[in-house]
Amino acid sequence: PIGSFMDEAEAQRRRDEEGWDIREDAGRGWRRVVASPAPMKIVELKVIEQLLKAGVATIAVGGGGIPVITNDDGDLEGIAAVIDKDLASALLASEIDADLLLISTAVEQVALNFGKENEEWVSQFTLSEVKQYLAEGGHFAEGSMAPKIFLRSSFSVCCRRPMNWSSISIPEMNSSLLVVAA
Repeated sequence: PIGSFMDEAEAQRRRDEEGWDIREDAGRGWRRVVASPAPMKIVELKVIEQLLKAGVATIAVGGGGIPVITNDDGDLEGIAAVIDKDLASALLASEIDADLLLISTAVEQVALNFGKENEEWVSQFTLSEVKQYLAEGGHFAEGSMAPKIFLRSSFSVCCRRPMNWSSISIPEMNSSLLVVAA
């Protein structure tokens, strides 16, 4: 989902008048839906690496980037999609051989079965537990926590060297982390 949250009436109006695909987003309201393919490459990787080597605090791969493909002539062209900032962050962390992947979020802690009667707050997972819960489905909200959990399992597999840990947290709450042990 992209863009601001809308009530159901506004979302249906946009669907009818502008042809938007819409859906309810994790109990927070309605949003527009566009394709969100997994990022395959970071076009600016060499520049990012140069900045990091020079000691420059570098902000990269945040939401709002322009998804591109290489056309038949070898040129980049924009496509109608959205870049998932969490997956792009995991790809970048892997490419630069990061020691730590930290994902900021607006919830205090991760929960299994979020928003359901059997909701259970969890402070730590093993990688095998992450894979199990993802395979079972339904534990994490799609478009919200599910991609963050998925990227942690992907990051462990795609790194050039094993990660000791990663974290998904609210920056203001150092005591409420989901630390996924490798």
